[in-house]
Order: sequence, then C-alpha cells, then structure tokens
Amino acid sequence: MAPLRDILALRDFEAAARGRLPRSVFGYVAGGAEDDLSLRANRAAFEELALYPHVLVDVSKRSQSATLFGRRYAMPAGIAPMGAAGLCGFEADLALARAAERAGVPFVLSGASTVPLERVKREAPGAWYQAYIPGDRERIGRLLDRVCAAGYDVLVVTVDVPVSANRENNLRNGFAMPPVLNRRLVLDALMHPRWLARTMAKTLIRSGIPCFENMAAERGGWIFSELPRGFRTGRDTLSWSDIAWIRGAWKDRLVIKGILSAADAARADAEGVDGIIVSNHGGRQLDGAAAPLRALPAIAAAAGRATVMLDGGVRRGTDVLKALALGAKFVFVGRPMLFAAAVAGERGVAHALAILRGEIDRDLALLGCNDAESLTPAMLIA
Repeated sequence: MAPLRDILALRDFEAAARGRLPRSVFGYVAGGAEDDLSLRANRAAFEELALYPHVLVDVSKRSQSATLFGRRYAMPAGIAPMGAAGLCGFEADLALARAAERAGVPFVLSGASTVPLERVKREAPGAWYQAYIPGDRERIGRLLDRVCAAGYDVLVVTVDVPVSANRENNLRNGFAMPPVLNRRLVLDALMHPRWLARTMAKTLIRSGIPCFENMAAERGGWIFSELPRGFRTGRDTLSWSDIAWIRGAWKDRLVIKGILSAADAARADAEGVDGIIVSNHGGRQLDGAAAPLRALPAIAAAAGRATVMLDGGVRRGTDVLKALALGAKFVFVGRPMLFAAAVAGERGVAHALAILRGEIDRDLALLGCNDAESLTPAMLIA
C-alpha cells in the first residue's frame, strides 16, 4: 500500500505517474492540443467558481447516489473513455472497468482500446461502449451488431473528431498514434525499466503485441500499425443524418459525446438521443474550444429530454457538485483515473474512486446539502 498511502487527492496520481511512465506516454495522456488553451480552461472554469454554503442544515441523511438511464449508481461520477490505456499499464482497460464495477459507477470503454470489448463486458457488466464511427454506414452497422451482441446497452458516439487534432507535444516527444517505433521512443522506454517490465513485457508475454481490438466489427491491427483503411476514414463526411441513422439502428441508450453548443444539444434531442456529454475532448481537439463547464448551463436549458452529462477538468468533489448545480446529471473523470491505473492498476483506480466519493460526501455536508437535488446555481458565484 506504500505507493497509495501518500496519495490524498486525484492530482497526486499525475505526479506519481510522471515518474513511472516514459515521457512520451505521459505526455500523450497529460497533453492537449496546440497551446493547451482548452486544457487549461477546463480547470480554470471550475477554479473561478466559488461556493455559497448553507449552515445549520441537518445533513445526517445525505446521499450521493444517482440514477442514470434507469440504473442506480453509488455516486454521480464515472470513468470517461480513454484510448490506448494499455500503454499506461497492463490491461489498464480492465483495471478501470473492474474498479468501476466494484465501486458501483459507470466505465466507458474507448473504441481505441486494446482489450476486446466482449471480455470487458464479461468482467464489468455495467460498462458502456464509446465509438469513433467511420463515414461508412455498412461498417457502422457491423460495429453496432458486435457491440449489441456483446451485451452493451449504452452506446456513446464521439462527434468532435472529424479530423486528427494538432497535438504538438506528441510530436516533440516523438510520439504518434498509432505509435511509431523510433530511436527516441526506444531510449525513453529503456530509461523506465519498471514500465518496460510491468507493462510492455508483461503484455507481450501474456497477450502478444497489443492490437486495437474495438475500433470496428473486426479485430484491428497492432497498435504500432495503422488500421485497415485508416483510423479516420470518412469521419469528415459525418452529419446529423448519420446520427439519425444510428438512432434507427441502435435500440438501446444512445449518447452523443462532444457537444459544446446549445443549438447542437437541441438538435441531438430532436434526433432522439438519450444523453449528451458536454465535452471538448479533454482539450485534445480544437484548441480554444470553450470549457464544458462554461457551456453547460445553456446546453442544460436546450437539451429537452436528453440527459446532460459532462467531462473535462474534473479533479475534486467540489468540481462534481459545481457541475451538478449548473445542470449536469452526471460527470465523468478521465486522466486521473488512467494515471491511477498506471500507478497501481485496479487498486489505484479503486483508491482514486474512493477519494472522489469521500470528497463528494464531505462537500455535500459542508455545503448544507443532503443530495444533488439540493444543489442550485444560486450556490455558485463567479
């Protein structure tokens, strides 16, 4: 337990992971796009909001449980989808999924993951699946058939990636996605023998060269090679008509991730989606895009029947409560959970979730609230 004893907050996992991961891998996870404007704005949006607590309120019966799509969760926060998690730890996707399942919160499996989605669903029955859909309905249909056959009942379609982002920090570190082996990456790996042994060597021995398992109906190629026909073939042709088509083909819960516009939220509701995740892709796509928390109130007002959720910049229990007060029904946390998996696998992720749950409980009491329904925008001031 020594590595976790000194980790008291989610941000502590980032510092711990920096020492364990190769610089290129750490930079891939931690970095944003171009000048990191959106990455920094995500945190600033939370930090610039102050709280007005109510005192002398009986908070002895407080509860942070939340209902989402008919399912009761232990707290109003889950784990966001993160691609190539296997670079951070051996079968990190499973570590994240198992920890979430045991904690009673949702985990969203990224399409750019390296553990087959069928195995993840068997070991974490509550997992959701997130898709990077191509611009080919025949291929989309076959992917949906696979996801449905595996038993997933929540499909998350990410819509803010029509083209690849300009992630200059990756280029400066010699990193690409898919990774391209070069002298800089090899030397970087050799300087981190613990990662080399516990992540890469263990993966190669137990599973062989990792593959992108879940981007399409078929198993993808090695993570060091481009997928057949490319990662992003035809994504720049996708439109609302494709969402309407997916809505007709997918009979369970459909969520769109990557909405920042109230008009787009209203259109998503009109197309019959069940949920919206307000997100700027963790600051990893359009640099300068608005922070999700700033876009949240207008989207919550425009979303109609669609359930509004949020990701991006959530690091504290107070961040969760601020998002709920502004209209989100649920939030998702990304980087800290992946860093937790890098530090201590499933045990690390469980510790991270316990930290967040403890903070939410304490913060509800200090705010004078018994549950999320008691949170209102009047408790916040910029």
